[in-house]
Amino acid sequence: MLFVAENINVMSKSLGPAMRNREAGPIENMAKILAANGADYLDVNVGPARKNGAEMVEWVVKTVQGAVDKPLWVDTTNIEAMEAGLKAHNNSWGQPVINSIDATEARMEKMIPMVAKYNTKMVALLYGVDGIPRDENERGLMAADLLMKTMEAGIPAEDIFYDPIVVPVSSQQNQVVACTAFMEMLGDIAPGAGSTCGLSNISNGSPEELRHVLNHAYVIMLKHRGMSSAILDGLDKTIMDIAKDRRADLEEAVTKAESGEWNASTTGLSEEQMNMVKSVKVLTNNALYSDSWLEL
Repeated sequence: MLFVAENINVMSKSLGPAMRNREAGPIENMAKILAANGADYLDVNVGPARKNGAEMVEWVVKTVQGAVDKPLWVDTTNIEAMEAGLKAHNNSWGQPVINSIDATEARMEKMIPMVAKYNTKMVALLYGVDGIPRDENERGLMAADLLMKTMEAGIPAEDIFYDPIVVPVSSQQNQVVACTAFMEMLGDIAPGAGSTCGLSNISNGSPEELRHVLNHAYVIMLKHRGMSSAILDGLDKTIMDIAKDRRADLEEAVTKAESGEWNASTTGLSEEQMNMVKSVKVLTNNALYSDSWLEL
């Protein structure tokens, strides 16, 4: 699984002000830490970038790539700023990725041509005029629409990462199940295409000190369904090890929990494995979510 580090984000209490004030040091330091931790890509998230957006994104892209030789996912809703970031990107270290192009007509019309123009890859976000799809079937229809538009533009499937939109399990368990189910359909809808998600969304609203448990369990569930990349916390060494196939013990726990083998008896499991089993029950909607799900 390709590891896309999420940490260079305008919402960060330290990096947000650094972006706005053009202070390179904190951004360069974070980029070096994420690269040293093994990230394949760095996601550069500047949000709406309404004020001087194009100039800011250009500066952030150049600052990050001045510190590390990594390709970037350029993440902004500001189309002008997106284009500025793509122009500034050093493609000798790999293609940049547009994060993201959703399934609204205006966004597709303006942004899909950028993929060919700047030799990028793209995230196809399954979000339409009515918002997040209600289930896996609506996600499938939206993915097919995006697929048709990209085929018309001559974009190869391998340059697309479909994002089914991960939502917080604390508030939308049914949507989590739909997202998981869609991943089992994607290979038939868009053969050869990649997939991704903002994984940390799964634990939004959960106790801060326990969020990593849900993150670890769900990334394994998605990985086992073929997800080829994920936007993850680049400071979480365990989630990096999961992405790089170095935590067979946790993967076994998730597999056996999903099959039901470890739901009845968990004798002999480590605490981490036990946490995976309990989290799978919540993530598959076989137990109601509560902030004390690990204590039950």
